[in-house]
Amino acid sequence: MAAGFFISKGVGIAGIVLGLGAVATIIALSVVYAQEKNKTANAGTDDTTTAAPATTAAPNNPWNRWRLPATLAPEIYEVTLQPFLTPNADGMYIFKGNSSVTFVCVEATNLILIHSKKLNYTMQGSSHISLQAVDGSSVPSISKTWLETPTQYLVVQLDGPLQKGQRYRLFSIFTGELADDLAGFYRSEYENEAGTKKVVATTQMQAADARKAFPCFDEPAMKANFTVTLIHPSDHEALSNMPAKSSRVQEMDGKMWNVTEFETTPRMSTYLLAFIVSEFRFVQNTSGNVLIRIWGRPEAIAQNQGTYALQVTGPILNFFERHYNTPYPLPKSDQVGLPDFNAGAMENWGLVTYRENSLLFDNSYSSIGNKERVVTVIGHELAHQWFGNLVTLRWWNDLWLNEGFASYVEYLGADSAEPSWNIKDLMVLNEVHTVMATDALSTSHPLTFREEEINTPAQISEVFDSIAYSKGASVLRMLSDFLSEDVFKEGLQSYLHTFAYNNTIYTDLWVHLQEAVRKNNVSLPSTISNIMDRWTLQMGFPVVTVNTLTGTINQSHFLLDPTSKVERPSVFNYTWIVPIAWKTRDKAVSNYWLTNVTETTDLFKVSSPDWLLLNLNVSGYFRVNYNQENWDQLLRQLSTDRQAIPVINRAQIIDDAFNLARAKHVTVTLALNTTRFLSQETEYMPWQAALNNLQYFQLMFDRSEVFGVMKKYIQKQVMPLFAHYKNITNNWATIPSSLMDQYNEINAISTACSYGIAECQELATNYSRLWQQNPANNPIPPNLRSAIYCSMVATGGVDTWDFIWARFKEAAVVSEADRLRTALTCSTQSWILNRYLQYTLDPTKIRKQDATSTINSIASNVVGQPLAWDFIRSNWKTLFSQYGGGSFSFSRLILAVTQRFSTEFELQQLEQFKADNQDVGFGTGTRALEQALERTRANINWVRENQQTVLDWFDGETRTG
Repeated sequence: MAAGFFISKGVGIAGIVLGLGAVATIIALSVVYAQEKNKTANAGTDDTTTAAPATTAAPNNPWNRWRLPATLAPEIYEVTLQPFLTPNADGMYIFKGNSSVTFVCVEATNLILIHSKKLNYTMQGSSHISLQAVDGSSVPSISKTWLETPTQYLVVQLDGPLQKGQRYRLFSIFTGELADDLAGFYRSEYENEAGTKKVVATTQMQAADARKAFPCFDEPAMKANFTVTLIHPSDHEALSNMPAKSSRVQEMDGKMWNVTEFETTPRMSTYLLAFIVSEFRFVQNTSGNVLIRIWGRPEAIAQNQGTYALQVTGPILNFFERHYNTPYPLPKSDQVGLPDFNAGAMENWGLVTYRENSLLFDNSYSSIGNKERVVTVIGHELAHQWFGNLVTLRWWNDLWLNEGFASYVEYLGADSAEPSWNIKDLMVLNEVHTVMATDALSTSHPLTFREEEINTPAQISEVFDSIAYSKGASVLRMLSDFLSEDVFKEGLQSYLHTFAYNNTIYTDLWVHLQEAVRKNNVSLPSTISNIMDRWTLQMGFPVVTVNTLTGTINQSHFLLDPTSKVERPSVFNYTWIVPIAWKTRDKAVSNYWLTNVTETTDLFKVSSPDWLLLNLNVSGYFRVNYNQENWDQLLRQLSTDRQAIPVINRAQIIDDAFNLARAKHVTVTLALNTTRFLSQETEYMPWQAALNNLQYFQLMFDRSEVFGVMKKYIQKQVMPLFAHYKNITNNWATIPSSLMDQYNEINAISTACSYGIAECQELATNYSRLWQQNPANNPIPPNLRSAIYCSMVATGGVDTWDFIWARFKEAAVVSEADRLRTALTCSTQSWILNRYLQYTLDPTKIRKQDATSTINSIASNVVGQPLAWDFIRSNWKTLFSQYGGGSFSFSRLILAVTQRFSTEFELQQLEQFKADNQDVGFGTGTRALEQALERTRANINWVRENQQTVLDWFDGETRTG
């Protein structure tokens, strides 16, 4: 699954500093009739009864445990579902269905536990289900069935034991709500061009919601085959994981319905099952023998918004077939853009679902950031079709390997489709540097959890975090780098071939990589397992410190707050086996393994004017610190001939220095000194690293006097960049050719406008005037829209806000709607922002899937932050009940509204918020709340110690400038 948020490069690329006091940083923070052969049961005719009351039993009963017993193993499901796309007499949308599951008894037992959530069953006699032996022999009679709601089981107690090795079939008839909760079998809604509401029935099973669609053994290791039948209106299309096998028309309750049966799936996990009933349209082509279709709202497809996704899907599929040395396992690849979708995308096997902005692209409206989003998310989801779907992790404690791997190779897949972009370099900014901010907290966690730590659906949801995705990607990239990509691929291919259609634990991959190491005679300081355990079983990462005068190199656990207490023990005592690629001014790249806490080597002795640079291209997951003499030489090199240092490492020097300063390894003055060369720099990556880090200064100081002189300094540094892009684009008339240049042009405009450079604000005002004179003709280039829209809203009044709101409500392209929705958070007027916060509780104004990211963006605005905090506190119960503790959004919501906290008073408020809501809980935000408390304490200390120094530095730079 792709993460549900993304930081649009058009909206401000991960931390574009939109200052000017009130103008905030914009962060677009981010079954049918499983027909029994001998039955003609009709889902449209059975009366449904509610369940028998749940029994209260002692906690040590099997049905009080979250994990299924290993006594039964499913083999094949036949699932028939009929969604009703108009409300019933009670105003409720429902679906009806029946399901049979054939399972084998692995150990004799008189108990059947099968997952079921929010389903009402049609009683068969006095039981929720019927049971028969596949070979026709007798079965034990059912003594009792009930729904155990807390642990989400349908419980079947038998009078005698099922026999080991025997196969049985369990059949049920049920009804469920087709709710708009974005989970299980749910409904999504949109209006067509005529203003008519349309309803889509669609699914999101991961992690534990297949049980909301039909009763099933809903754990990833319980793989089975699935035959799905969908009963749907004749003017609607039905889709599932496999191609349709047959379709017939049938009359039910006086209405004509299509009954579409799909081919049986390969052996797969329940969380990858999908089905959709809609009036969507598609564009298609083929790649080899694989049918590729891109589906979306008819208007979107008619406007060619599926064309780019179609163009890149074939090449990406071909790339992964070569990368894995395994053909794509299914006959078709459907990809569907949904109006309502909680995550970014979901890798359902053969039927991938997406937020519209992650699949659909419109050349007239969408920015280069939207285009990159589409190709990388497609890369992520298609990578899973093998890694995750064909071979699946046994349990969610190892989720990091599934999502981390896809988050790494999505860049390789995207690079194969867009080779001119150099997109692989962006991993350093998007994944490595981003996740290090979280992983440097004492409240972080290891990549791998013990299996017994992850049990409940809420615990499973909490595992889907930036550590799993971005740290997972970062350490796998490091592993591939020190093995070489070819050796990594060889081990990977062996792993996939060995475990196809089965389940694994993460160490299985290490075994296959180790064999590839042996075959290729790769020299390593230890086994892959020994090296990688240090990166996966303990949280955090090291800072590697080298002294070029003595050649001494050492490592220590890097913590942003050096006074914080690490309570999680590590058997490795927070030491790592560290692969270091290095060079000096005159020597080519070499490799060194740091295997102890401290070592000394003549390799790292250099003297002025030479310099040493560690972690070339940031291939390793660690930070680097130097002695003052080497820092001075690197800064001198940057100011005289920056090209001698690779562009990724120019970004690294900035990012490492700022983070080292926050952790008190170096002075804040040294960190600020790394930004001096930017007045000559035109490359995206160093600029982005600086803006990301200066954003922290903005958050800490945009309510204090420091911000006045900081604003002057940033104006001074960005003016040459603004002039450079004005020049090479012929006064903003043309688009730079490369991806990185397009991103840095956005940086130039965003930073210049938000830091009050008059020429930029005049540009925005002129665009605003032209557009408001002729709303049907938007004159602003798509790449620049986020920055210009924000400036328009920030410097305009309520009339401008209302104009942008009107454009948002009528936007036909979701990426354009996203930009407009986010720009509306740039207002400097409290009452407007308060009104907008209220809109987030009204799904007719702001879609549920967008509510939390809208609140996050308001919180990023210095004026909006206290309003958002008050709003969250007063509405926490509502938000929590409306979106559920399992929503991925809660952790980001808590981090966004607290990111400016840097006073004792704010810390007290946060602690009070925690105390006041213990009864409600925090769901997936539980760990984020602890991290927010830790960050706030660190911020308090940092501001106290650094405010005067920072003020003096900015003052000195602007007076001498």
